[in-house]
Amino acid sequence: MKNILVIGSTGQIGSELTLALRRIYKGGNVVAGYISGAKPEGELAETGPMEVVNITNEQQIAEAVSRYNVDTIYNLAALLSAVAEAKPLLAWNIGIGGLFNVLEVAREMRCAVFTPSSIGAFGPEAPKDRTPQDTVRTPHTMYGVTKVTGELLSDYYYRKYGVDTRSVRFPGLISYVAPPGGGTTDYAVHIFYSAVKGEKFVCPIAAGTYMDMMYMPDGVHAAIQIMEADPSRLIHRNAFNVTAMSFDPETVAREIRRHIPTFEMSYSIDPLRQAIADSWPNSLDDTCARREWDWAPHYDLETMTSDMIAKLRVKLNR
Repeated sequence: MKNILVIGSTGQIGSELTLALRRIYKGGNVVAGYISGAKPEGELAETGPMEVVNITNEQQIAEAVSRYNVDTIYNLAALLSAVAEAKPLLAWNIGIGGLFNVLEVAREMRCAVFTPSSIGAFGPEAPKDRTPQDTVRTPHTMYGVTKVTGELLSDYYYRKYGVDTRSVRFPGLISYVAPPGGGTTDYAVHIFYSAVKGEKFVCPIAAGTYMDMMYMPDGVHAAIQIMEADPSRLIHRNAFNVTAMSFDPETVAREIRRHIPTFEMSYSIDPLRQAIADSWPNSLDDTCARREWDWAPHYDLETMTSDMIAKLRVKLNR
């Protein structure tokens, strides 16, 4: 993996993944693909090439791959869960129509492809606690439907055409760098901002609602590590359960109060986000990822909270 195209480079994952890849592959090109109106800025614009690459435009993808001799595509374009419910057709066109474009380019130009899946691929019929790698996937959201379809389509291109497709099922990702983009787990980002700003946080998710979470540095690590993994060890490909921690709002609020004792939280439940959260697992079993490519997170709730608060205090000048 030397020349990489990141589609969706200015998003929550892409903005950090692109920079991490550039630090690793200094002798190659890591191209920041972006859509019109979301041009990279700052370090993302200054440290490497960038190209307009709309995932719904197969020709733009192919031209970028050809121009930079790309051998690996990180496909991060998607609408997140709550937004996808409001715009289901657009979610399908980006999540599946766009993925089809990427896979066709990859087939023709011999690229490896990473397309993240999600805990949203599981529905309420799946086991709630330590949801296994291989179990029923019957999501009740358009977001989840696109994720299951994406997993199956990626597996199809691997089996039929030999395209090196790989992915992970991300839990909620928590970051201090880029703002969240409309996901059900976004409260776990906003709660830290409110705490550091000295504001009372109004939580849209009910107490006792457990969901899997991960600190963004571990998410970036997982995305890179799976693409570096020895293919001869991979029994699964699309997509591996990965996890770092599981908590409900009260648990993370309690951990924040260890650093900011005056932090306050109340509840105003968002019915849409709550319904989505209730349909997802409480926790995932990532045994297969640990066994097949040595996955292991670096952060738990305690270490993530310490780092998030420290970084946000610098970012927000608090």
